[in-house]
Amino acid sequence: MDVAALRNRISVTLDPNAANRRQAEADLKFAEDQPGFSNALLDILQTEQDSAVQLCTIVYLKNKVMRGWAPPEEQTTHKSIPEQERGPLRERLIPILASAPPKVRHQLIPILAKILQHDFPAKWPQYIDITIQLLNTNDANSVFAGLQCLLAICRVYRFKSAEQRTDFDKIVEVTFPALLTIGTQLLDQESNEAGEMLRTVVKCYKNAIFFELPPPLMTTQATIEWCTLFLRIIAKPPPAALMNEEPEERELNHWWKSKKWAYANLNRLFVRYGEPSNIAKNSSPDYTPFAKMFIATIVPEILKGYLQEIDKWVSQGQWLSKPALSHSIAFFEECIKPKITWEHLRPHMDNLISHLIFPVLCQSDEDIDLFEDDPAEYLHRKLNVYEEASVPDVAATNFLVSLTKSRKKQTFSILNFINTVVSRYEAAPDDQKQPREKEGALRMIGTLASVILGKKSPIAEQVEYFFVRHVFPEFRSPHGYLRARACDTLEKFEALDFKESNNLVIIYSSILDCLADPALPVRVEAALALQPLIRHDIIKANVQQNIPQIMQQLLKLANEVDVDALANVMEDFVEVFSTELTPFAVALSEQLRDTYMRIVRDLLDRKAEKPGEDDDIYGDFLDDKSITALGVLQTIGTLILTLESTPDVLLRLETVLMPVIEITLENKLYDLYNEVFEIIDSCTFSAKTISPTMWQAFVYIHKAFKTGAELYLEDMLPALDNYVVYGASTLAQNPPYLEALVGMVTDIFNDPQVGAVDRICGCRLAEALMLNLRGHIDQYVPSFVGFAMSVLANEEVKTKSYRLHLMEMVINAIYYNPRLSLHVLEASGWTNKFFSAWFSSIDTFKRVHDKKLSIVAISSLLTLQANEVPVSIQPGWPRLLQGISKLFQTLPEAIKLREEAAKESEFAYDDIDDYNDEDNDWDGDDVEWTEQEEAEALEGDLDADGSAYVDFLNQKAMKYGNLDDDEDDLSEESLLESPLDKVEPYSLFKTVLLNMQAEQPPLYENLVKILNPEEQQVIQSVVNEADVKAAEATALAAASAQTSA
Repeated sequence: MDVAALRNRISVTLDPNAANRRQAEADLKFAEDQPGFSNALLDILQTEQDSAVQLCTIVYLKNKVMRGWAPPEEQTTHKSIPEQERGPLRERLIPILASAPPKVRHQLIPILAKILQHDFPAKWPQYIDITIQLLNTNDANSVFAGLQCLLAICRVYRFKSAEQRTDFDKIVEVTFPALLTIGTQLLDQESNEAGEMLRTVVKCYKNAIFFELPPPLMTTQATIEWCTLFLRIIAKPPPAALMNEEPEERELNHWWKSKKWAYANLNRLFVRYGEPSNIAKNSSPDYTPFAKMFIATIVPEILKGYLQEIDKWVSQGQWLSKPALSHSIAFFEECIKPKITWEHLRPHMDNLISHLIFPVLCQSDEDIDLFEDDPAEYLHRKLNVYEEASVPDVAATNFLVSLTKSRKKQTFSILNFINTVVSRYEAAPDDQKQPREKEGALRMIGTLASVILGKKSPIAEQVEYFFVRHVFPEFRSPHGYLRARACDTLEKFEALDFKESNNLVIIYSSILDCLADPALPVRVEAALALQPLIRHDIIKANVQQNIPQIMQQLLKLANEVDVDALANVMEDFVEVFSTELTPFAVALSEQLRDTYMRIVRDLLDRKAEKPGEDDDIYGDFLDDKSITALGVLQTIGTLILTLESTPDVLLRLETVLMPVIEITLENKLYDLYNEVFEIIDSCTFSAKTISPTMWQAFVYIHKAFKTGAELYLEDMLPALDNYVVYGASTLAQNPPYLEALVGMVTDIFNDPQVGAVDRICGCRLAEALMLNLRGHIDQYVPSFVGFAMSVLANEEVKTKSYRLHLMEMVINAIYYNPRLSLHVLEASGWTNKFFSAWFSSIDTFKRVHDKKLSIVAISSLLTLQANEVPVSIQPGWPRLLQGISKLFQTLPEAIKLREEAAKESEFAYDDIDDYNDEDNDWDGDDVEWTEQEEAEALEGDLDADGSAYVDFLNQKAMKYGNLDDDEDDLSEESLLESPLDKVEPYSLFKTVLLNMQAEQPPLYENLVKILNPEEQQVIQSVVNEADVKAAEATALAAASAQTSA
């Protein structure tokens, strides 16, 4: 390839003239697929002096390798790099890496990783030798290249385990001693380049130990040397010039990144490999000896090093990054449970609580600025703690929870500290009050709510007084963050039973005031606090009277800030206050729709800002907005279900909500599909009819299915079932709709990429069509039989539920039209095979649905004339009565089990208590314990319990991991309506049997004579039961007629 011409085209992509740029890009796109393109790019990189051209060149090379290095058989849309070009590219890559400027080097690393992923060690066996040579040179650039080469290989093996790591263990053995030496030497330097190299050293170790601890790093000597290096990195004062930068910039500096990963490595060693109670018995490899050594020898030194850094932070004002604080607190938390580490940590507890945990929990300057200038971000930061696990205040919260759950006596020390802070605030003159301290103290006590209110808590009785004295006044605080914290504290103590009803009146009044607060965070916290308070009758009654206005405030809030918890509040209120909200349902749904449309338009605008991405990709946007949108959809769904008795309102709601359905399905917002399908399901199920509006929604569903949503059939199925059940007459008269549904079944069975779960959905949709459109779909039944039998006759179906649904697809066809179905089976030679499979599986038909379906299908077969029975199965025809006798024999028990299951599901959640966690239980604890008694009661079994729990989880994982899918029994689907529900099987069978006896005596005698006495008795009992049910029906009809008269 002409390198000069290629270089020219790359430089023109930087031309200000758009037409020139487009032509150059088109020329390069053509060149990408020509031989020699990749190595020509390397030629340019080796000689190019223009940094802009260098960057453009490396981007083209990166894209080519990332898209084209996978084996040719794995390539779909991009041309694979020819094998003859790969060897030279591998050989040239590392020398270029060693000499490249930083910006180019950063682009080369992903290229290196991609090649290693596919080629190491088989096609690049000399890679490690090259890396070792680089590490052992005296040239800094070469050493740095060696470090990056080693980091790349560590990343390749990061998630591999057991035999997959054999090669890597050898790599660690030969490279990590040199790595340790380099890291130790770098500590004495101050340059930014040295900091970046040291960071790479630490990250090599991080990746090497991430999943398993390599044996060369498991020795006591290696552990001491590496942990010493990490502690020295942590203790090393960073270059003085760094302190002139803003905190955010400092944290991004390589020296502070080195510290961050040094902390992380020490923590991971302890948590994953160094705590004996976390090591499961019979684990492979067995880390128990290492853990015992680590916790006894290494952990005390780490704890000492961390405490020294905290002391510098407290007493000398030395700055610590957020990751440093977070990792330190997380390590302290890990030291709480094990007895041996608790002995080292306990003497420092009072100082840690007052000088580390408390200051970290108080509002920072950054928090105050956010509260005032960016309240939405403030809320995101304070409410989405699961996304902020590395933030110091979240780590401090976790520490307090672990401390008070594992070491109950420490709760009193913490509460005494809190009381000191709030009392000092109360006593101070207004101009000397420290509102941040008061807010931090309330945050601390809110964190401990579950422990304070735990079973047999000796302090729960005092909480109401604390609220009256120290929380209630802050509802009127001049500081917005204190008003918000008062609401939050109330929410945290949602399980507190107030004894003074007047206090509940004060709370409700205060929350209403806060809902109208000028500060957005206060309004949101008030809304979140109100939700659990409605369990109190006084508050619930007051909310009931004002629910329309309260819902308006909640909707207004939802439009001001994307907080998914607000949608949960609205959904809860819609369910609890459904009667009061019915008159406002349409207006409420309009507002919910408008809120949803706003959020989705924001999402689509953001999606449009990334035009280079695949239009079908939506996963990147599952953020606050998406989660809030989900919540709004769930609220709409709940609202619909509360309106089942008001069809006129429902009809209006359907029209209101069509834009929601349209914008979601038309724009392929896959993460929101399930909730939208649930809304359609709720509308059609509640109305028990399909309106023109909902048929329009069906068109959108079908279009979505045909344009990428095929794998969402499981989510669509309840709604599609409703279309068949409640829209059967329309389907019978409207062939395009019917063809669309049948086409969905066809697509599912014709797509080789579809798995058993989606095929089961196809079976169920076909079943719904055959059960509800009897006599209207003769032309489609042969296809349904063919889909099922093509699998059953030619494949070994291991999944029990899939096999059952395939068989029932054919059984349904037989019930729909036995003559037609037998003709299809006979024409393909499937008859014998199917009947053998069916009757040998009858004992596995557990559900009421399965048994009734087989009963009605056999009854249909028994209506055939003798000459209509295929010759191939005439010898086995008498087995029909034997099979149906088995089904009737077990039907009553199946009905009983279904009724019991329905009752259990009703009460499944009745006994859930958020505060019934055993860790919160004070049972047996005594406020007057001595230190010795505390040690005996609290320390003795902590390690054993932890280990036992890990073992238990491992045993369960092994047990369930070995289960075959075949062991899964299907559950009764009580919510899905079926025409079979209306079929009375006893009377149906009696009628068929008596007709056959009267019209075909020889066939009847032939069937009956092979029955044994037990089977004859079952058949007679079925006839008797039919008479009983007929008598009951006659009596009920007579009683009903008499009542009407």
